[in-house]
Amino acid sequence: MEKNDQVNEDKKKKKRLLLLLLLLVFAAVAGSLYYYYSTKTEPVQVVSGDYLPETKGAKKMSDKEIKATEQKAVDQSKFNMVIKSEAVFETADSEGSLYIQNPIENGYPINVVIRLDSNNEEVYSSGAIQPGYEINGAMLEKKIAKGDHAATATFDIYDSKTNKKRGQVQAGITIRINN
Repeated sequence: MEKNDQVNEDKKKKKRLLLLLLLLVFAAVAGSLYYYYSTKTEPVQVVSGDYLPETKGAKKMSDKEIKATEQKAVDQSKFNMVIKSEAVFETADSEGSLYIQNPIENGYPINVVIRLDSNNEEVYSSGAIQPGYEINGAMLEKKIAKGDHAATATFDIYDSKTNKKRGQVQAGITIRINN
């Protein structure tokens, strides 16, 4: 029996050793998995605001450059209308002395529409007049009676890049039909 006890004792030792070895393998696997998942780097999304970047090639403007830039802005916002205050026509269907100018300094194309003050009827439209161009004589688009007629010339001012209307100014004129 002693031999049997010895064999049983050896089997128990082997089982304990095997169990210990399995526990050790299990602990190693568990430790490895823990290490893998705890040190695994996930992409971190950095949320930041827009910050002013460092200066590269910018230089401070001189007083002369600042004044030139300011003057250019003022010049672009100015508008000079030039129209003769009286347009004389021999007859209602003849060319008369209508004079309209768009000075080159304006920088904006214009369209001039003339309407009678008495009934707001349009009697003339110039079409586009580019800066530096003028109308020196024109025919009325509507026949009106002999005599002096008070009228208003409306200068529609357009953006030269977009062709959108930027504003308008008006001037009073007299249309004289002689016969």
